[in-house]
Amino acid sequence: MTEQEFTAADLRRVLRQAAGDVTDLDGDILDVDFGDLGYDSLALMETASTVQRERGVRLDESALTEAVTPRTLLELINRQITAASGA
Repeated sequence: MTEQEFTAADLRRVLRQAAGDVTDLDGDILDVDFGDLGYDSLALMETASTVQRERGVRLDESALTEAVTPRTLLELINRQITAASGA
């Protein structure tokens, strides 16, 4: 069975858990750099940790540093979910 896609709403929830409401995440943020949103590398590592706990996929640190926007992070997460499910 293929895991369900990790959505923008899922990511917003996890980002809020990781670093709180440092910025308004309700708008069109998918292509805004994480730095501009107020999220640093520590918040992204916490985000990756939460995704791993919830979905069982590991996001390695080198790939995570390449995810500079929510959209690129979502793509990374969903690639890992797909790979883990063997699809």
